[in-house]
Order: sequence, then structure tokens, then C-alpha cells
Amino acid sequence: MAAKPKTDPNYKVIAENRRARYDYAIEEDLEVGIMLEGSEVKSLREGQANIAESYANVEDGELWLVNSYIAPYLQAKTFGHEEKRKRKLLASKKELSKLWNATQRQGMTLVPLVMYFNHRGLVKMKIGVAKGKKTVDKRQTEAKRDWSRQKARLLRHGE
Repeated sequence: MAAKPKTDPNYKVIAENRRARYDYAIEEDLEVGIMLEGSEVKSLREGQANIAESYANVEDGELWLVNSYIAPYLQAKTFGHEEKRKRKLLASKKELSKLWNATQRQGMTLVPLVMYFNHRGLVKMKIGVAKGKKTVDKRQTEAKRDWSRQKARLLRHGE
């Protein structure tokens, strides 16, 4: 997750995929840009987006965000946008080849983790290179989380 700097007024999380860390084991994450239309940016400024059911895909040497939802901007009637269109993600060629290698050869998935405005006011997205978790893995993760909470509670009340 992107940490929020305390003095930065432009940083703002637009949409977050909280379920991704539960369903997938995130190996590494990568910050990418995203190509948007004007009405999409206006809608994102109002915080109307959903990336929970979306994924990223490498096609023909380009990185695409598929099935993400950006609500229509009502004031842009003539120059509106499609809500669930494919959006191009911007990454370097080196990163693209690494992502293609991870998805095609290693069977990994590209999962969007968080969409946000960075300190310069540009829309950025963190995508994670992930491997799907099985039900057993999810239970183990939950058990570890519960134990760490219980341990912290015992240490806090023990002092």
C-alpha cells in the first residue's frame, strides 16, 4: 500500500483493492501510470472508481487494465467516457518484459492494489505480481494475523 506523506496535500487514495492481499500472495509491486480521458480524471477527483474486480494484462507489448470501473462524470455530457473500457497502463519496456515473463512463464497474475493521486497530482496505480492463494493458505494467513493481534494484546495488558 502507498504510504501517505504527512505534508502532502495532493496525495489522495482513489480506490483500493483490499481483497487482493487476502486472495493473492503478492510477490512484488510496481507503480505504473495510467492513460485517462479528461472526464475520467474529473470523476476520479470525486473519488468514484472501483478496481476490486479488475486485473492487468500484457498484450502486444503493452500493459492494459481490464474491467476497472470509473463512474461517468455528469457535467461532461458530450465528451463522456465508457465506464468499463480497457485502459492503457504506462510502464517501461524493461518492466513490461519482466511482467510478461511473470505472467506467461511463471503463471503469475497482475492485480491492481491501489489507485491514487501522487504528490504531483497525477493518477498512478500500484499493481502487484501475485500468485493465487489456496483456501489453506488463506486460513494460515488469518491464523498468523490473529496470533499477532493476540500477542500484541497480551503484551499491552501485561505491562
